[in-house]
Amino acid sequence: MQEINKTYEPSKVEKRLYKKWQDNGYFSAKPDPDKKPFCIVIPPPNVTGQLHMGHALDETLQDILIRFKRMQGYSTLWIPGTDHAGIATQIKVEEHLRKTEGITRYDLGREKFLERVWDWKKQFGDRIINQLKSLGSSCDWSRERFTMDEGCSKAVREVFVKLYEKGLIYKGNRIINWCPHCLTALSDAEVEYSEQAGHFWYIKYPVKDEDNYVIIATTRPETLLGDTAVAVNPTDERFASLVGKTLVLPLVGREIPVIADEYVDKEFGTGAVKITPAHDPNDFEVGKRHGLAQIKVLNDDATICDCGGKYAGMDRYEARKAMVEDLEKEGLLVKIEEHSHNVGECYRCGTTVEPLTSDQWFVKMEPLAKEAIRVVKDETISFIPARFSKTYLNWMENVHDWCISRQLWWGHRIPAFYCEKCGKMVVSREDLHTCECGGKMKQEDDVLDTWFSSALWPFSTLGWPEKTEELSYYYPTSVLVTGYDIIFFWVARMIFSGMEHMQAPPFKNVFIHGLVRDSQGRKMSKSLGNGIDPLEVIDQYGADALRFTLATGNSPGNDMRFYMERVEASRNFANKLWNAARFVMMNLDIDTVTRPENPSIEDKWILSKYNTLVKEVTENLEHYEVGIALGKLYDFIWGVYCDWYIELTKPRLYDAECASRKDAQNTLCYVLAGTLKMLHPFMPFITEELYCALPTDDESIMIAPWPTYAEELSFPAEDADMSLICDAIRSIRNTRAEMQIPPSRKASLYVVTEEKALFSSCEDFFKKLAGASEVILKDEKDADCEKAATIVVNGATLYLPTDQLIDKEKEIARLTKEKENLENEIRRVEGKLSNPGFCSKAPAKLVEEEKAKMEKYKEMLEKVLASIESYK
Repeated sequence: MQEINKTYEPSKVEKRLYKKWQDNGYFSAKPDPDKKPFCIVIPPPNVTGQLHMGHALDETLQDILIRFKRMQGYSTLWIPGTDHAGIATQIKVEEHLRKTEGITRYDLGREKFLERVWDWKKQFGDRIINQLKSLGSSCDWSRERFTMDEGCSKAVREVFVKLYEKGLIYKGNRIINWCPHCLTALSDAEVEYSEQAGHFWYIKYPVKDEDNYVIIATTRPETLLGDTAVAVNPTDERFASLVGKTLVLPLVGREIPVIADEYVDKEFGTGAVKITPAHDPNDFEVGKRHGLAQIKVLNDDATICDCGGKYAGMDRYEARKAMVEDLEKEGLLVKIEEHSHNVGECYRCGTTVEPLTSDQWFVKMEPLAKEAIRVVKDETISFIPARFSKTYLNWMENVHDWCISRQLWWGHRIPAFYCEKCGKMVVSREDLHTCECGGKMKQEDDVLDTWFSSALWPFSTLGWPEKTEELSYYYPTSVLVTGYDIIFFWVARMIFSGMEHMQAPPFKNVFIHGLVRDSQGRKMSKSLGNGIDPLEVIDQYGADALRFTLATGNSPGNDMRFYMERVEASRNFANKLWNAARFVMMNLDIDTVTRPENPSIEDKWILSKYNTLVKEVTENLEHYEVGIALGKLYDFIWGVYCDWYIELTKPRLYDAECASRKDAQNTLCYVLAGTLKMLHPFMPFITEELYCALPTDDESIMIAPWPTYAEELSFPAEDADMSLICDAIRSIRNTRAEMQIPPSRKASLYVVTEEKALFSSCEDFFKKLAGASEVILKDEKDADCEKAATIVVNGATLYLPTDQLIDKEKEIARLTKEKENLENEIRRVEGKLSNPGFCSKAPAKLVEEEKAKMEKYKEMLEKVLASIESYK
């Protein structure tokens, strides 16, 4: 048994222990036919990112599950890795080039720019991995992956080609979401909508050759440059005579038809809708039905293109202002109304996106969605909490084709090759340089959406498309731990990818957690300056304190507020555990961890409590009730083991001649060892340090067996008896505290109970912990009990004789002084309140406060007078 330091210093322990775990290969995993598999793939953080509190929560929850299952004897594999994060990384490198060298990616060219990105990845790519290690993450680092490493790249190309060959990937000119800042297409999931204040502009569209017009209402007047029709509902009698007629497009003069289409809502706006097929997804579909032209009026940077006449080159909002002014000059602007509507913004930069038509690559989602919907509906995959399955299903049942091409340079380049001579396009698993016609082949410039490679993560990281031993053993993985904010981005895409390419779901369970918010409930962000760096928290309080805080605040699917005060409380808990364990070890002379041979009542009580804890914590963790499990451990360690059991055993520990001293030591040690094991997944460092200091042959707690419920450790009778004794002692302590009796003052304790044998056998507990000089058992209340404080507990009535506890003369003197002070305060407040100047000039709140004080002082005085009277 090792001797441990007087105080716990995480900074001196954590790096040493992590190195021990890594050097001994405890994190490594391999297929083992004698063990059940348990596998988690880490949600890969951005390769150039830094650890934030959301990562810390995510990784803590995963590590808790991995360490729990490892101790249960599973072959546990936690696969780490990072994501190339196309847009995010490219923007970061471009910013760096602009600030440090004053150049753009175009100055370098594609190949040179990509070299710079790879250099950036080498420089910063390990940063977040090392930060994950500081948290205690027990990943198998020998299997670390990157979404653009050779294996993942091979998987990406294989999936693309397979889907293309099945007709599930196609290239087409369709309406897509376009970010004018990032200069790339976005999928529907990458657009975040928010309610924003805007306007409805009501505009007259003149009818050709008639003194008549149609009024339309629009939120984007600048797009009228691309209008190719005005639509009305075929059942709307107001416009029946106009259908088929021609209108003259304001400011442009182009002639456009009035068409009838059921898409139009008669009750919305004026009932007549401008149709701009190139800049609205609904208009695009209307345009397809009616064979309308698509006129694109915006450039990639959201300026008006050359077809815009006098407005060409203007920014979209600048053009809007100019066009509205011109419409007003021409008498075509009817009115402007305030209007609140949903506006889509780029999830990465926050710029308002523009719907526009573009040649892009798409995945056909309807065929892929069917199986992905089925496996959640029939609970082949379970969401925890279950309510998130509705979120998932709602999205999947209404999913549109996925736009997967991005106008970036950093990412998986789409494996489509075009012949510069004959124009033929070929999608290929291998790079092509020469066409069958002899012409030179050029690869597609666009890259794939970052989430395309992330969608393959559960099987690409296990070796797919090769049929590896790991893939057959660990797939499907056991659980995915992730935030609710990426159910659409990532979870849904992994599920349909797994079903399509592996014919099996990627995981059995999806454990959803919420966001970590600041103490005021706000999302942590750079703009608010309210972010808390987890690494700084670790440096100050230790990784265990941070992990404990994040785990105790976790309720599946719900956001949590982060308070530094709770981190301090977590650190205090670690210190409490350390001090308790140190006390136990200083009072041990046993050489092994074993159960007691002849346990006393208090030993059986703690063993029974511990046994129940084992059962409940195990069940909680099996059901992903992480916060509940940790709450029970905290209550047991602090409130039962430390505050009660250690105190109950001290007389036996301090008496070298006590016959049951060894049983006390064995019980203390056995329960401590088992409790440290259960706490280990949550607080790995302090539990390792303490466990290895106990008299055990285990080389590490993380590979020690998880405790199991044992029927022979269930002592319901002794549990109930000791619970009664503890309840009695607790009630006595509370009563003495209310009476302001110092702990040093002893007094007799009268007990009326049918449990005489129990109270008699526990007399020493009352003497040591409840200030009793003696315990006198009675059949019924008698004269001794008349002038005594009465305490009723379940199974006994206790009496504390006040004449032994209180010095009557001193107490009367104290109460008399308190009475005088209260009377003085009452006179002072009465004087204030009877002063007309105070009541009329002082703020109403201040007057009410003084009135409240008066009531409080009067109540206190009544109690003091009653107490004085009781001593007469």
